[in-house]
Formats: sequence, structure tokens, C-alpha cells
Amino acid sequence: MSIDPSILEKFEAVVESQRRRIADMKAQQDFIDYAALDKLIIGVCGGDGIGPMITGMAQHALEVLLADKVKAGKVEFRVIDGLTIERRAALGCAIPPDTLEQLKGCHVILKGPTTTPRKGDPWPNVESANVAMRKALDLFANVRPVKVPALGIDWTFYRENTEGGYAVGSQGVQIDDDLFIDFTVATSQGCERIARLAFDYARKTGKNRVSCVTKANIIKTTDGKFLDTCQKVAAEYPEVEFDDWYIDIMTAKLLDDKRRRDFKVVVLPNLYGDIITDEAAEIQGGVGTAGSANIGKRYAMFEAIHGSAPRMVQEGRAKYADPSSMLRAAVMLLEHIGEIELARKLDRALDICMVEERKYVITGRDTGATAEDFTNHVLETIAGL
Repeated sequence: MSIDPSILEKFEAVVESQRRRIADMKAQQDFIDYAALDKLIIGVCGGDGIGPMITGMAQHALEVLLADKVKAGKVEFRVIDGLTIERRAALGCAIPPDTLEQLKGCHVILKGPTTTPRKGDPWPNVESANVAMRKALDLFANVRPVKVPALGIDWTFYRENTEGGYAVGSQGVQIDDDLFIDFTVATSQGCERIARLAFDYARKTGKNRVSCVTKANIIKTTDGKFLDTCQKVAAEYPEVEFDDWYIDIMTAKLLDDKRRRDFKVVVLPNLYGDIITDEAAEIQGGVGTAGSANIGKRYAMFEAIHGSAPRMVQEGRAKYADPSSMLRAAVMLLEHIGEIELARKLDRALDICMVEERKYVITGRDTGATAEDFTNHVLETIAGL
């Protein structure tokens, strides 16, 4: 049976789009130096569902902590609307063009959760805003820390953010009524830059073990390339221990109390990173407790790792949403822009309020504290440190 020429054209378009991306990566300059900026612009994009509520809490915390620099004109906050599912669906795109231009006018972005339609939802099949933003701003590294001191856990995950199974997730092809094919992408440039960032972090922090996670024994081309690249980069960091694991056994070993405390820095392709980091966050206390950084050379975006919880809004419970994930993301934002001491204080206050003291407990309902009450208590705790 012959293949419809239009299908071959779709495949060729996918290949050409990735070749253009490779050319862009080769032309990139080094990371931006925030200390050299006259003014740092922080974009605040609430998203939808509970996003505006919890993102607003993180914005408030950052505005309090950076008040002196805001007053001196060194830091500016810009609120950027337009990422609601209603607007994205009406325009038929993952990110409205005007919203993307506003985002590109910022240096770092604090972003709330956004709704991604799935089959059966009342929305058109628009691409994930997260995936689109990572590609549009080339945010190639998704960094997620997970820390549970009582269990001896202190992990930092470096998830490749722009390739793998998510790179062209909306561009798969239906060959006929029986055959459906999606694509997984790996490039030399993409694999090397995420590997190098993970090893640089291990060297800088003294977390002297990097573990690479793939399924290279089965998915030999793309996962094989990822593993091979990590092995080659590891040779340049002799002081950092390197090992590799398959995704299935790694999923199990994160639950093995004898083995899991040995892991320090984990580097892995996109899809595996998405799965593993949600599992790790659950060990920490749930996805609502975890923030993440999305790092590129020109832009950086900080967000929660959970969804937009539209049901909470529908049921009138948005004010009881847990802002911890966005506050953790704010910690990572502060670290990224060089405000290490402020980041340390916010992180310490969150540990006190979430684990040690628990004066205000978030339940997601009126049986617990509101997002505003919890955030204000965190800021009061910082003042006492």
C-alpha cells in the first residue's frame, strides 16, 4: 500500500523545523548577565484556573522582598494577561501573539498554571502553553529541586525541556485508519547543553554525583544519543561521579529508602523528566509543594509543576488554593537573579511554615487557611529570621 504524499510532506516539515532549530541553537550567545542590566523586568503571567490566585501570592512575596530595588528602579514587575484557556481557544493558538511579545519584553517570568485541553474537553486541540513557551523562548532546562531532610533526600532534576517526545507532540501523523505515528527528537546541541548544565551545577554546588536516566537499551537512537552525550560530558568533570539508569528501574529506586538518598543530580530527557519529577514531588509532599525553573540563555521562567485545577474555581474554592508551589518557584527565581540571601530566607520560611510549625494548614477547602493567610504568615516568618 502506498503512502499518501501529504503524509511524507508532514514528515519532511517536521525534519526541516528541527534543522532550523539546530541553526538557531548554534547561533546563540552566552547566558544573560543579570548584574549588568540597568533594570531587571519580571513578568507575571497568572495563567488560568487557580493560577492567578497563587501566582498573585508569589508576586506579592517577591514585591515585599525586592521592595528596595523596585523603589530604586532596579526591578520592575509587569503583569501579563492573555494566557487563559478561553482566549487561547478563541484564537486557536497555544500563546496569543501579543502575549508572547509581552513575555519577550521581560527577563524572567513568574508563570501560573495553564489548562491544556485533552480529548473530551470543550476546547479545541491547542498545544500546551507550557510546551509552546519553552520552545518559543528556548527554555531548554527544566530544573526541579526536591528536598526531604527527614528522609535524607536532596535531589535536583535537570529535565531537557525542548526535545524528546514533546518536541513535536502536535505534529504526529495518521497514516490510515489503523496506523498512527508520533515523533521523538534528539539533537547533538540539545543533549550537550542540558548535560553540561547539570554537570556545571554539580561542580558548583558540590553535589558530586550526576545520574543519567534513559531507556537507551530499547530506544536506541534518541535515548542512545542522550546517554552517549552525557557520558562524553562526564569525562570533562572527573571530580563528579557519573552513573546511568533506565527509566523503569529509576522510578522504583526513588522509592527505595536504602538507595534513593544516594542520588544528587539527575539529568534526563523530556518525557521521563516529566514523570519522574512528579513522582519525586509526591515524596516531598505532593505536586502542590514543588516549583520549577525553566532556564534558557536569554529568558527564564518559573512556575508550579501542577495543573490549573479548574474545578476549584468552579466550586468557589480558589482562595483556598495552596500557593506553596509558586512560592517555591519564587525561591528559584530569586536564586537565578543572584538574590541568594533573599532566596535562602524565603526557602527557610517555607520549611518552617509547611513542615515544622504548620500554624496555617492549606487543605484546599474552608477547613484550612486561605492562600493569602498562608503567604502573609510566610512573610511574617521571614521578618523574624
